[in-house]
Amino acid sequence: MRSLSYTSIVDGVMFMVSDNRGDILASTELPTGLFAYDMRLLSTWDLTVNGERLTALSIDDLQYFESRYFLVPGEPTHYVDADLSVIRQRSVGGGLLLEQLTVLNHRTVDVDLRIRIDMGTDFADITETGDVRKKGKISTAVDRGTLRLLYTRESQRREVVISSSVEGTVDDHGMTFDVRIPPHEAWTTTFQVVVWTRGAEGRDIREAVPTYDTPAKVEMGRLLTEWLVAAPTLTCDSTALAEAYRRSLIDLAALRYMANTRGEKILAAGLPWLMGLFGRDSLITCLQVLPFVPQIVPAILHGLADAQGNRLDDFTEEEPGKILQEFRYGERAGFEEIAACPYYGGADTTPLFVIAVDEYERWTGDLKLVRELEFHTRQALRWIDAYGDIMGDGYLWYARRNDRLGAENQCWKDSPDGISFSDGRLPVGPRATCELQGYVYDAKRRGARLAREIWDDPAYADQLEREAAELKLRFNRDFWIADREYFALGMDADGNLLDAYASNMGHLLWSGIVDRDKAQRIVGHLMDRRLFSGWGVRSLAEGEGRYSPVGYHTGTVWPFDNSLIALGMRRYGFDEQAARIAGSMIDAARFFDGRLPGAFAGYDRTLTKYPVQYPAACSPHSWSAGSILMFLRGMLGLEPKGEHLIVRPHLPSDIGRIELLDIPGRWGVVDAFGRGH
Repeated sequence: MRSLSYTSIVDGVMFMVSDNRGDILASTELPTGLFAYDMRLLSTWDLTVNGERLTALSIDDLQYFESRYFLVPGEPTHYVDADLSVIRQRSVGGGLLLEQLTVLNHRTVDVDLRIRIDMGTDFADITETGDVRKKGKISTAVDRGTLRLLYTRESQRREVVISSSVEGTVDDHGMTFDVRIPPHEAWTTTFQVVVWTRGAEGRDIREAVPTYDTPAKVEMGRLLTEWLVAAPTLTCDSTALAEAYRRSLIDLAALRYMANTRGEKILAAGLPWLMGLFGRDSLITCLQVLPFVPQIVPAILHGLADAQGNRLDDFTEEEPGKILQEFRYGERAGFEEIAACPYYGGADTTPLFVIAVDEYERWTGDLKLVRELEFHTRQALRWIDAYGDIMGDGYLWYARRNDRLGAENQCWKDSPDGISFSDGRLPVGPRATCELQGYVYDAKRRGARLAREIWDDPAYADQLEREAAELKLRFNRDFWIADREYFALGMDADGNLLDAYASNMGHLLWSGIVDRDKAQRIVGHLMDRRLFSGWGVRSLAEGEGRYSPVGYHTGTVWPFDNSLIALGMRRYGFDEQAARIAGSMIDAARFFDGRLPGAFAGYDRTLTKYPVQYPAACSPHSWSAGSILMFLRGMLGLEPKGEHLIVRPHLPSDIGRIELLDIPGRWGVVDAFGRGH
């Protein structure tokens, strides 16, 4: 991650965010530190040489799990003709942080230096990094050349053990090295930071001398190479697209982590805030990546199926058949100070699960998995009507059952003000957002296909098809605002339409619930200047009561949102508009080093030469990485049909030629080609 003046490295749910010197200091902009499983394990990691802070010359992002910093002592005005330089190279993985520190003497005489790293931690939960108030006990100990940082709270125990390959002076707050470096020589040490959790405290690593190039790190590099080679090969005229494609594949690899007993890796949602299993994010990412890396999908579907609700629980909002929205690993979740271990407060995850199961089979032909998940898929379909239809009118609604800690909004715009009337008023009580109805329509049609073609249950297929057709008819009547010619954002419990002018209507095109005679007007609204910024479709239109270009769900541009909208436009034949959105987002990716963040500001493109960062956005984010892949799918018009892959390209005019080779699927592998119009 590069965000303002910060960098990061990541391996699954373990990551480190530091400033551009490689230091960890308190920050009000981002949760800096070394984190694993939602807990901060280092909150201070501060290097000085002879008492001076360092200045960054350059930073190398070597791999997603490894970076290197080139530094010199002193303030920027002091480093012309510097006679000392410093290289910090670090990596995370396998429960370890390794940092190799090298200090080079460029003088013609010996140099005596005091090298110091201040070390410490507050053991903050990722959800409390701005106001840390620990309820457990923090202690430190110096033990035979190592610094041990320990946190205990009831049965929970976390320990961080820090050691160095070179002996120094260790105290409760860090390590100091008094060294003499000969002319044109270097001094090097390797720091190892090991994370222990409850149950591992009996192990002892004090006798192990830290080394940087560990077999585990070498293996991570090899696995990344295999991952990239296994994905389709992209050759194109657009360097921006080529960079974004490679970056997206690497970010997806970086966010994988082991989380079940099957030995399968699932995806964390996004760094730094969402480093766990999030149902909505994971399922949409599955739908985005199927033409490229389908091998990651089964583990996610298994993980969500294993956690599917089977009882009623007001705290977690669990219901039989419901797919979870959030599973965090931190202290606050474990002690039920937040609802997240697990939490089922998402109305869209359950229909999206059905959609993902069907889409996976359409691309891969993997009947074994679909049959294995038949019970879970049927339970998900049953939940829609048995528990999702709160008002008994055939629509999918949500209302939080956990009044103290539950999410007020349980759609993708899950911030408190994410769903509103046009004038900015917020609805009270249950609400049914428009895209949820589209997801249900799509889920029932797909469930009908699975029932008819795979589960051998034609009667159930007929029922689901009938229900889907009835839903489409009612929805196009009840949610349509006739005098403004667009679909309402939602409906409140009194039947009032939430008339905010928002991007959600674009998801209706993706799901196929929109009547053909309304589609052109929807596309026109999505592409007018109030919603389309020039960089992408805003989450809420300019001029609405709660619009702000830096509002989380009230005016920012979300790449995943745009990827579904663009694919929906292609579904209805609006190829030029879909290409324009894809081209704009690829342009935007250039300004983020090829990595689209979770969201960016909604300022009009005529006002800015580059898309403005939204500081709190996750980066990398799984569904933003997946967005580039879905844009590529949409531009090439890739669509599975039986045992064949349909290719119907329509590219932005300035994108040039695209060749995507070895697209995997039930057909084996297929190549696709396209050229900008």
